[in-house]
Amino acid sequence: VQLQASGGGLVQAGGSLRLSCTASGLGRAFRNYNMGWFRQAPGKEREFVAAIRRSGGTYYADSVEGRFTISRDNARDTVYLQMSSVEPEDTAVYYCANSLVVGSPSRPGEYNNWGQGTLVTVSS
Repeated sequence: VQLQASGGGLVQAGGSLRLSCTASGLGRAFRNYNMGWFRQAPGKEREFVAAIRRSGGTYYADSVEGRFTISRDNARDTVYLQMSSVEPEDTAVYYCANSLVVGSPSRPGEYNNWGQGTLVTVSS
């Protein structure tokens, strides 16, 4: 299983950006996986951003609730993170991850497949 994150870049505060994460090697099994987005800023630990279960249930960190939206397209083996009203504090490398079984979606240890990350930089 490989996860390829893309869509990062430089955006001004208040702007929007959409990240994508496409899985390869899963085929129709992608729909059975729970997907998550995490981020890591320089000098900080990796933190939870958002998750979507295979059932479609979604979870968000308090810091992004109401600004970010996670969604999935099982036909394209892709999960998205729509980022709106971005803030300089959102600057980080964003990683996608997945796992068949996830108890607590906000815990990185629940996921066993990780993508390589895409950098998001928000200018003030």
